[in-house]
Amino acid sequence: MEKKEKITIHHLFWYFLIFSILGLIIETLYCFATSGVIESRKGLIWGPFCPVYGVCGAFLIYVLDKFDCKSAIKLFILGFIGGSIAEYILSYGLEAIYGMKFWNYEYLQYNINGRISLLFSFYWGILSIILIKFVKPGIDKVIGKIKPHTRNIIELGVFIFLCVDCLVTIWGIQTYQNRVVFNKEFKTDSNNIFLKVREKIENDYFTNERMSTTFPNLRIKDEEGKEVWIKTLI
Repeated sequence: MEKKEKITIHHLFWYFLIFSILGLIIETLYCFATSGVIESRKGLIWGPFCPVYGVCGAFLIYVLDKFDCKSAIKLFILGFIGGSIAEYILSYGLEAIYGMKFWNYEYLQYNINGRISLLFSFYWGILSIILIKFVKPGIDKVIGKIKPHTRNIIELGVFIFLCVDCLVTIWGIQTYQNRVVFNKEFKTDSNNIFLKVREKIENDYFTNERMSTTFPNLRIKDEEGKEVWIKTLI
């Protein structure tokens, strides 16, 4: 009997990276198919990444692999449950980091606090079957063909880039929120080069147009506790 290959941290990293990109593509196509509009579904300010899909995809593969499911029905059930749990936790996590919601399913029937819904949980179940039966084997073959030294260099470079991307995204969204929601804009009369650079970046790079286009679905609660799109406040 052929020995089953163990999932390593390298596998999880590539799962995260690939599914972050595939998730963005799927989300963009889904938006266009349901609304006829093409708009950004990015989760980070740089690069074609939607980390929610990356985290959920890597998590699902890791969990489903542990159960060693062969049955499509079992894969669907575990994916339905596991994907919903991961999405619900991530919803809270992203809100804690950024101070606002990236998605809200309250417009759909059978949702829980707008963070997960029956429809998207169903999609997680279907996606789990596709991941384990078709996508994972292909990714594992590609990873296996990369020389360890080359792979380590690529992973380190991408990891550093993503860390910087996350920090810049947090900075940009906080700047956007302060400017639009709280009417606060950073300005300095100091000759300190670092403060001057900060002012330049926040005013010229994190513009309302750029941020509203990159993150069009950011929501925040108003004084009455109702959720509103930040872009509507511009």
